Amino acid sequence: MPQPFSPPRQWSLIALLLVLLGCGFLATSLASYYTALESIRSGIINTELPLTSDNVYSEIQKDLVRPILISSMMSRDTYMRDWVLGGEQDVEQITRYLREVQEHYGTVTSFFVSDKSTTYYQAKGVLKQVNPSEPRDSWYFRVRDMQAPYEISVDADMANQDRLTVFINYKVFDYEKRFIGATGVGLTVDAVVKLIDTYQERYNRSVFFVDTDGRLVLTGASGGPLGAKVGQSLSELPGLEELMAKLPHPQSGDFEYQEHGREHFLNVRFIPELNWYLFVDKHENGALAGIRKSLYVNLLICLLVTVIVISLVSVALRRYQQRITALATTDLLTELPNRRGFNLLANQAVQEARRGHSPLCALLLDLDNFKQLNDSQGHLAGDEVLRGFAANLQSAVRQADIICRWGGEEFILLLKDTPIEQARELGEKIRQQTEQSSFSYNGGELRITTSIGLTQLQPDEVLDQLIARADRALYRAKQSGRNRLCEETA
Repeated sequence: MPQPFSPPRQWSLIALLLVLLGCGFLATSLASYYTALESIRSGIINTELPLTSDNVYSEIQKDLVRPILISSMMSRDTYMRDWVLGGEQDVEQITRYLREVQEHYGTVTSFFVSDKSTTYYQAKGVLKQVNPSEPRDSWYFRVRDMQAPYEISVDADMANQDRLTVFINYKVFDYEKRFIGATGVGLTVDAVVKLIDTYQERYNRSVFFVDTDGRLVLTGASGGPLGAKVGQSLSELPGLEELMAKLPHPQSGDFEYQEHGREHFLNVRFIPELNWYLFVDKHENGALAGIRKSLYVNLLICLLVTVIVISLVSVALRRYQQRITALATTDLLTELPNRRGFNLLANQAVQEARRGHSPLCALLLDLDNFKQLNDSQGHLAGDEVLRGFAANLQSAVRQADIICRWGGEEFILLLKDTPIEQARELGEKIRQQTEQSSFSYNGGELRITTSIGLTQLQPDEVLDQLIARADRALYRAKQSGRNRLCEETA
C-alpha cells in the first residue's frame, strides 16, 4: 500500500522548488539588468556624450568662439591699423569704431590699447594709460610678450564697474609685422555662466572647461565636478587626479572616473580656438535609475510569481498528501476506514476512554457464508452486498463511533462511552436488521446474515487485547451456528 508523504519530505520539495525558482528568476533578472546596463553604458560613451559634445561645441562656436573671431577681425582691420599708424589723431574715430563693434556684435565691452601711446581706448572714450608697474595692467604686457596671437582671460572690467568679464585679448601688428597694440572684446562672466547652465539644462549633463594646465576656467553656477570652483586644478579633485596625464595636448577622448562610489563618464574635446578642453560629464546613477527601477520591479514580480507558484504547489501537495493518506486509510469498496485508518482512530479512542474512565465496547462482525455467495453469484454480487452492509452499519451507529472494514467480509465497530448493555442491544439490532434486509443485484435479491463478537475494554487493556477478545467471541458465534451475537466478558 502506498505511503503518504511525510511533512519533512513535502517541505524539502517546496524548499528545493523555491531555490530553483528563485535562482532562475534572479539569474534571468540580473542577466537582463547587466545586458541593459552594458547597452546603456555603451550608448552613453559611444553616442550620447559625443553627440552632446558635438552639440555644445557647435553652440560654443556661436557663443564663445564668435568673440574670438570678432577680436581676430579687429586685429586685422585696416582702418584700425591705419588710424594707429596715422598717429592716433582723432579719438572720436576709434571710440566710434569700438562702439559700433560692441553694439553690432552684442559684446559687453570692446577695446584697443596702443603700444606707442599706452592709451587704453574703450567704446566710451579713453579709459586710462597702461603702466607696467600697475598690477591691473599686467595683462597687456603679458599679451605683448606672449608668443600666441591671442589669449582668453577672466578679469575685472574697469569700464563697467569692475564687472568680472571674459576678455579675448588679440595682438595687433602693422603691415611690417611689428606689434602696435592689443584689441578685443569681452563677455560678462555671468553671461558665460548662464550659457553653460543653459547647456547643462538642455543636455542634462555637467559641462565645464579646463585649460591645458588642468585648471577649471569656466563652470556653471553650481561649479564644476564635485562643486569645484574656477581656478581649482583637476589634480585636487577625487577621481580626476590622474586625468590630465591621460590628456597630452591636444587630446580628445572618452574617460571614466569614480567619486563616492558613483561612476562618471566623460567626453573630453580639445577646442583649439580657446585652447581649452570641453568636458561633458554624466554620472551613471541618473542614466541607470530607470533600469534599476525595472530590476527592482522585475525582482518584485519574480518574488510574487514565486510566492504564487510555491503556494499553488503547496496546496497541490497538501491535497495530494490528503488524497494519498485517504487512500492509505480508506477502503475503496465501502469507503469506510480500513484497518490502518481504524488503528489511528481506535488508539486515540482507547486513550480517551482511559483518561475519562468511560466504557468502550468493540463489535466484530462477520458475514455468514460469504464465500459461498461469491462462488455462486460472483464477486460483483459480493461487492454489492459488502457496500450495502457497510451503508446499513453507518446508518445504525452514531457519528462519534468508529466503524471500519476489518478485512474481507469482516467489519468492526468501536462504540465510545457505551456500556456493555447498550452495545449488546445495538449488536442484536444490527444482526436482526441484516437478517431482514435484502440487497438488489442483477434483477434479484440477495440475503445474508452476520455473526457478531462483543467485548468491553478492561482496565489497563490495550487495543490488540480488546480486539483479540472480540475475535474469540466472534469465533464462538460462528461455532454456535452463525447469525448470532456472542460476548467475551474477560
